[in-house]
Amino acid sequence: EAKFPALVQDAKAAVRWVRANAKEYKFDPQRIAAWGGSAGGYLSTMLGTSADVTELEDLELGNPDQSCAVQAVVAWYGPTNFLKMDEHLEVSGLLAPPGFRHNESNSPESLLLGQLINEIPEKVKVANPETYIRPSAPPFLLQHGTKDPVVPVQQSIEFAEKLKQVLGEKRVTLELLDGAEH
Repeated sequence: EAKFPALVQDAKAAVRWVRANAKEYKFDPQRIAAWGGSAGGYLSTMLGTSADVTELEDLELGNPDQSCAVQAVVAWYGPTNFLKMDEHLEVSGLLAPPGFRHNESNSPESLLLGQLINEIPEKVKVANPETYIRPSAPPFLLQHGTKDPVVPVQQSIEFAEKLKQVLGEKRVTLELLDGAEH
């Protein structure tokens, strides 16, 4: 129901809450990891790449004195480049039938951004985790099934390569799960 960047702002607020309440719950505020699958994988990668992006913050959500940075990311089959999803699925022979494609007005990505994604490439770029890759990002573990018919495996493959170019080989692990689906 909320449009981008609300979901990212909520996730960042959650990290700030955890950090602010770490002592009470006996957490280590310097060891917070983000993990999720599919849409949660998307949010995890956004947390890992955009900690210092003020345009994606809403400090009014609480604990503005705390950092939203995470120290590790585990993402299972998360989308990282919305505009390439149908293209990647087609290459894999997994393109959904009309009415269920990512580049349509009823797609999760178009609904999230409030408009057909093909019509707003600059807004899509702002929503893609790969836009914010920076040297200070934490280590990433990406896992993806090779037969995923929802989020194509190329999303994690290309994202891992882009991460490695900035973070180095040792801070990025990509595990492809042969034959696994979404």
